[in-house]
Amino acid sequence: MRADILRAATEEFAAKGFKGTRIDDIVARTQTSKRMIFYYFDDKDTLYRTVLEQAYSRIRTHEAALDLTGLPPEKALARLVAFTFEYHRQDPDFIRLVMIENIHRARQLKASDSVAHENAQAIERLSTLIDEGIAAGRFRADLDPLELHWLISALSFHNVSNMFTFQHIFGDALHSKAGQHTLCRHVVSTVLRSVLIDTHDIDTLLDD
Repeated sequence: MRADILRAATEEFAAKGFKGTRIDDIVARTQTSKRMIFYYFDDKDTLYRTVLEQAYSRIRTHEAALDLTGLPPEKALARLVAFTFEYHRQDPDFIRLVMIENIHRARQLKASDSVAHENAQAIERLSTLIDEGIAAGRFRADLDPLELHWLISALSFHNVSNMFTFQHIFGDALHSKAGQHTLCRHVVSTVLRSVLIDTHDIDTLLDD
């Protein structure tokens, strides 16, 4: 029941925002009662915050499950970037929730004890990759994992957050299946070019 409530709440909050979402709408979608929702979650704020925490936890969990064992650091990074692009593309509700939370200046995230901790793991993962790349003589020595995370997130996020306005103004070629494949390659290439000392074999990395 708790999982069903969170699933319905995620869809409602992503579509309507915090203020636009009514608990009654979540009740209708789960065939439960307000009493049951408030049994699991103290109030609407707690439910919304739990939805946000779960959304961030989901991407970090999938990210941690990537098997990068034994890969050269540049190939591991390429795979991580491609995963991030695809994850964002396939989970538009996550993007909408983050956009809504930014409109409210991260009010609910500030009350969360878990989101910052879980996302710190993403920076630690990149830091390890950077250290391995530097040790292998492949990556520049002045890289910052937080800046790299920002770059990967920005390119992946914009692809979804601005999709409808971009399509309306410029057409939907870039959001076709072929267009998205091309953009993913461009994003991976852009990130690799920002970290590699020698970029001559980037095309080979993209084809792996």
